[in-house]
Amino acid sequence: MALEISESNFNELVEKSDKPVVLDFWAVWCGPCRMIAPIIEEMYKEYGDKAVIGKVDVDNNNEISVKYGIRNIPTVLFIKNGKVVDKVVGAVPKATLTAKLDSLL
Repeated sequence: MALEISESNFNELVEKSDKPVVLDFWAVWCGPCRMIAPIIEEMYKEYGDKAVIGKVDVDNNNEISVKYGIRNIPTVLFIKNGKVVDKVVGAVPKATLTAKLDSLL
């Protein structure tokens, strides 16, 4: 299961990571979020220790959502060396997400 990123573990898992980070901002009530959830899980299994793949529940982690200006969900951020280097908003095909991550590896 993809990592549950929260305000308590964000610094350790995201900001201090020496690997690329993929963050899926989602909510339980969001239909398109449920559409990409299986893709995020597949990426977590496929990329293993090459990248950090995590999910941020926007309802429970408002501080992180505000920090990155998340206004629409799902939003997937691609972070390298603590900086956002790419972003996708909305439900997109797996190939779109994996291509962006592959470019960071």
